[in-house]
Amino acid sequence: MRNTPRAAAAALVRRIEAATPPGRDRATDALRAFAILGVVLGHWLVTALITDSGTLHGASPLQRMPQLTPISWLFQTLAVFFLVAGEVAARSHAAARARGTAWSAWLRARLGRLFRPVAAVLVVWTIATVAMLAAGVGVDTVHTLDQLVLSPLWFLLVLAALTAATPLTARLHPAWPCAVVALVDLLRFGLGAPGRIGWLALPAGWLVPYCLGAARARGAAHRPTTGWALLLGGATATAALVLCAGYPASMVGVPGAAVSNLNPPTLAAVTFGLAQCGAALLLRGPLGRALRRPAAWAAVALLNLSAMTVYLWHQTAMMAVTTTAWFLAGPLPGLHTLPDSPSWLLARLAWLPAFAAVLLLCRAAFAAHEHRGPRTRDRHGPAPDGTAPDVPEGHPARPAAMPRA
Repeated sequence: MRNTPRAAAAALVRRIEAATPPGRDRATDALRAFAILGVVLGHWLVTALITDSGTLHGASPLQRMPQLTPISWLFQTLAVFFLVAGEVAARSHAAARARGTAWSAWLRARLGRLFRPVAAVLVVWTIATVAMLAAGVGVDTVHTLDQLVLSPLWFLLVLAALTAATPLTARLHPAWPCAVVALVDLLRFGLGAPGRIGWLALPAGWLVPYCLGAARARGAAHRPTTGWALLLGGATATAALVLCAGYPASMVGVPGAAVSNLNPPTLAAVTFGLAQCGAALLLRGPLGRALRRPAAWAAVALLNLSAMTVYLWHQTAMMAVTTTAWFLAGPLPGLHTLPDSPSWLLARLAWLPAFAAVLLLCRAAFAAHEHRGPRTRDRHGPAPDGTAPDVPEGHPARPAAMPRA
């Protein structure tokens, strides 16, 4: 009996490997998984909930321990996600167009996959908010918790807008949106324009890696020299902007800071993202070779199966552990105490397995919402929108009629 879990895991690995089409781009799936995990771990490490007179407030260790700034360099991985999204969307739209599928039908299918799991989050947290207020939980505490849940949704709105614009942006050179961000920064930082003009950089900033991914889809940006140019050029430009132009070193927002590189994205965030994209392009080959191992590929495939669920519920998992521990045991190090010392970071690292365990429960409860939808394909062809699935065909957790990648 002791070997039963191991045998079951081995059988699952074999099943996933057998179900994966030979032409599956495993490196792309790995990069998507890396980007999602980076966001999750980054939020868990730099987001703290502290108690103040019985009220929960958000705090960040980056505010009191600037020496932790390199954490933001490791875990702010959104540029890699938009790189992958641009490549996948451009290929998907080209396939749909070749099949004669209208843009509107293609877009409905893409956005349906994106927003179905969002509905589950909004319903659960609407009920939770009403219940907390009815139970007498303070408005400030409820606002803090709701903000942590809802704030990641900005990313989905930007992704939806870029997806809708894929036919227009598929051939757009990344230099054009990069120039828009540079102009916006010049206006607001150099010429005293109103700060709200910075929001023009929100779509433009993430359009840069999205266009780079679209360029890969049409056969460009495949040479190693491109990856090295992006990595070295982006890193050099970012260092110059931080050291010489006064941009923040942190690649995520820090409470109390005059400028955030992320909200909205600055030129430094864009150049840093280009460096990340360069590294991602250089890693594609090694990743593809590593993922020939069935066990490694199975782990990546399983994460991609519920990537949106993991993204949408990871803050809920962290807050569930934090609030439950507060009510049961009072303030605890790494959960409710001020993040102002290395001991807090060590304590927070010790809590990560608890966050992950609750996230697995959320995944078990809500992952089905990520794949529900009309079955609108014939028996042998790809999906009507021309898209490829995010996990292998025949995956044990997917419908048997999943279209081939």
